[in-house]
Amino acid sequence: MFGRKSVRGKVVLITGAARGIGAGVARDLAGRGAKLALVGLEADELAKVAADCGPDAGWWEADVTRWADLEAAVAAVVERYGRIDVVLANAGIAATGFTRSIDRKAFERVIDVDLLGVWRTVRVTLPHLIEAKGYALLVSSAAAIVHIPGNAAYSAAKAGVEAFGNSLRAEVKHLGVDVGVAHPTWIATDMVDNADAHPVFGKMRRSNKGIAGKTYPLSVAVDLISAGIAARARVVHVPGWVGVAKLIRALLPRLVEREARKLVPAADEAVLKDIAERGEVESSLVGPGGRAAARSSGAL
Repeated sequence: MFGRKSVRGKVVLITGAARGIGAGVARDLAGRGAKLALVGLEADELAKVAADCGPDAGWWEADVTRWADLEAAVAAVVERYGRIDVVLANAGIAATGFTRSIDRKAFERVIDVDLLGVWRTVRVTLPHLIEAKGYALLVSSAAAIVHIPGNAAYSAAKAGVEAFGNSLRAEVKHLGVDVGVAHPTWIATDMVDNADAHPVFGKMRRSNKGIAGKTYPLSVAVDLISAGIAARARVVHVPGWVGVAKLIRALLPRLVEREARKLVPAADEAVLKDIAERGEVESSLVGPGGRAAARSSGAL
């Protein structure tokens, strides 16, 4: 088991490493002396991040919805480095839409990438984590705790990641493997920026003036997640108030429903109009990562 607060010399595999939190954490950990194995779509972006991370970094293009991709990438990582000490299961996409009108494939793709992609990543890398007595950090979200309208697929997937991580932790502790779950709120990434640009759901989110609607700099997530990896943390709340929200999660659905009464009826009509103008697919897609996943699946 590697020492707490140190990642120097450790091999860290990150999925969804081309952009956002994955890329930011990769650069940060490289600066702390870790060896980065970057996995994801968007080869050009992966190559840029790897170059920023230095000569001990490598990248492998792989779709977390495909077993063969992950198996090939993990085998190549082990061939290069000899082991895997840490896995950050970070690959994730979002789709906007109400359940009655969202593009069906977009909804299911979120579940496939954000939840089943984490499961596949863990399953393929777990033998190596057991051998290294390593650490896995699974990226859930504040959306696992606060379930807002228009975000059903993402909330369901991220709640599943939290539950999966909690079960996994109990299953592998005796094998020397530690498991953490990270819960970022809105972080300034391409995904969030593109969600905010949506003509309907961007306006809905901006109407929330509380801390749950605030967007935090990428550096906040990078600092807290990198520290969590070094400490082999059980949970990482980004920022700390997300942990407080867990304590009152039984009350949150009613609060969300109360606010939704003011916003959803008009938004529902606006979404149908947006779909009529742009189509289900375009109305549901969020960010370059979501488009890359759609292309990989053949939807675009």
